[in-house]
Amino acid sequence: MKIKTYISQGITWLFLVCLLLICCIPFLFMITNSFGEFSYVLPSPPKLLPDKIQFAAYRHILELPIFGTAVKNSIINTLMASVLVISVSTLSAYGFAKIEFIGRNKLFGLYLFSLMMPGFLNIIPQFMILKSIPASFLGFKNGLIGTRAGLLLIYTATSICGNTFFLRNFFRALPKELSESVLMDGGGHWTIFLKVLLPLSKPSIGTMLIFSIQGLWEEYFTAKVLVGSNENMMTIPLMLQRLNGQYATRWEWVFAASLMALIPIILLFILFQRKMVVGGLASGSVKG
Repeated sequence: MKIKTYISQGITWLFLVCLLLICCIPFLFMITNSFGEFSYVLPSPPKLLPDKIQFAAYRHILELPIFGTAVKNSIINTLMASVLVISVSTLSAYGFAKIEFIGRNKLFGLYLFSLMMPGFLNIIPQFMILKSIPASFLGFKNGLIGTRAGLLLIYTATSICGNTFFLRNFFRALPKELSESVLMDGGGHWTIFLKVLLPLSKPSIGTMLIFSIQGLWEEYFTAKVLVGSNENMMTIPLMLQRLNGQYATRWEWVFAASLMALIPIILLFILFQRKMVVGGLASGSVKG
């Protein structure tokens, strides 16, 4: 039986390694060709190993006038939106998980319904709402269109429902005796939220934060529509799109910029992979 088990595990691992190599080939191709120099045409046949390593493409990207602006805006947008999303989503999830109020389930059903709607269907109403917001006193002639405030507002609003759904299930799994003991001691919901649920929910919130940062860092469609041609609000995904020429594309530039954009996300997962959600955090917090 042990021999059969070892053979079965060996076949499984072999299959997974082969699958991993197949999935890595496009990524390896991108890395290899980012060190090359082409005349708007990729090498044929494709090369998985570079003939020589050149950093001309990386130097070109770093010297672009919009590169610094794109990096700055992406960092600011991602961090600010992530903080707003986490703050609102944790409060929303706590309300749905621990507070009884009229219409709670129906309202949560609307949350779930919004998750089923494709994002591109909402962009026109979002655009019209932002444009109709009176912001002339702030110097914005078209409402919040083309502004950081408008972009953060949409990022926060569109992320709340999914993150609330994610955290609500975690909050509901925590023993209700913890909340009841705080109420018996004279505490309120704010005390329960800050002193009990948040400390126990750090892995869950950390996981949500990682995926939130990843999604916001790579977000393109909403920024393209709401920011438009505003050079001061350029982000990294918008900069990558500009590298694609109308008639031809310098692919080594695109590959180099894409790899540079991936570095923060890869580092994020490497540094915080052990902070992902683990079970049993609340075990032992309540006596049997």
